[in-house]
Amino acid sequence: MPTPWKPTFAIKATLAVHAAAAVGCLIVPSLWPWAVGALVINHAIITTAGLLPRTTLLGPNLNRLPDDAVARREVAITIDDGPDPEVTPRVLDLLDVANAKATFFCIGWRARENPALCREIVARGHRVENHGDSHSKAFAFFGPGRMKADIAAAQTTFAGITGQAPRYFRATAGLRNPFLDAVLHKLGLKLASWTRRPYDTRCGDPEIVLERLSRDLGPGDILLLHDGHAARTTDGQPVILTVLPRLLDTLRQHQLNPVTLPDPKL
Repeated sequence: MPTPWKPTFAIKATLAVHAAAAVGCLIVPSLWPWAVGALVINHAIITTAGLLPRTTLLGPNLNRLPDDAVARREVAITIDDGPDPEVTPRVLDLLDVANAKATFFCIGWRARENPALCREIVARGHRVENHGDSHSKAFAFFGPGRMKADIAAAQTTFAGITGQAPRYFRATAGLRNPFLDAVLHKLGLKLASWTRRPYDTRCGDPEIVLERLSRDLGPGDILLLHDGHAARTTDGQPVILTVLPRLLDTLRQHQLNPVTLPDPKL
C-alpha cells in the first residue's frame, strides 16, 4: 500500500493560516484586515519558496547526493530539455569517451518526436527522467489537476519508449508551487534539483559556464547542463559541447566519478 502524503511544516502552516483567517473573519468580521495581512505574508513566503529550486520548504528535494555517494567521490551530471536530435547524440559520444554516466531530464513531447534517441540514452547506460510533458514556462502556476496530467503524460511517454519508468521529476527552471509535492507523491516520483547551475541556456561563454560548474567542485555535487535550448558560443556551437569535455577532464583530475542519480528507494 502506498504511504500517505505528509505535507511539510511550511505547507501545514499555510493551511493553518488560511483556516484561522476564515474562522476569525466569521467570528469577528472586523478582523478581516488582519486576516488579509496574514494571508498576504503567507503567500509571499510560499511564493518565494517556489522560486528557490533547491529549497525543501515545499517538500523533499534531492539537491545533493547522499552521504554514501559522497564517500565514493561521486558527482551527478544532469542534462535538461532534450532529447535534441542535433546535440544529444554528440553529448552521448562525449560521455562515452570519458566512460561517464549522466541523467537526462527529458521533455515528453520531444521524446515522442525522437523516441529512438531516448532509447539510445538508456542503451548507453544513462537514465531518462521526467522534465514534464509540455515544459511550460507557466508550470509553477498550474493547479494540481493540470500539473498531474502534464507530469503523468510524460511519465507514460518515457516508460513506453524506454521500458523504464522515471524515478525523478524536475520542474521547468526548477520553479514550482505547493501543489507539486502531493502530485509527485501520487505519481511515485521524487523531486530533484542541483547544487550547481551555470545558466547555460542564456550564457554562451564556455569559460563562464565551466567556472560556474567547477568552482569548489566536490563529491556529492549535482551539476546542471542543457542539451536542449543550449546557448550558442560565438562560433555557433551549443555551449554544452564545448564545456562538457573540459568538465569531464576536471572531474577526472579531481578523482570524481560521474554517475546517474541514485535509486530513491535505496
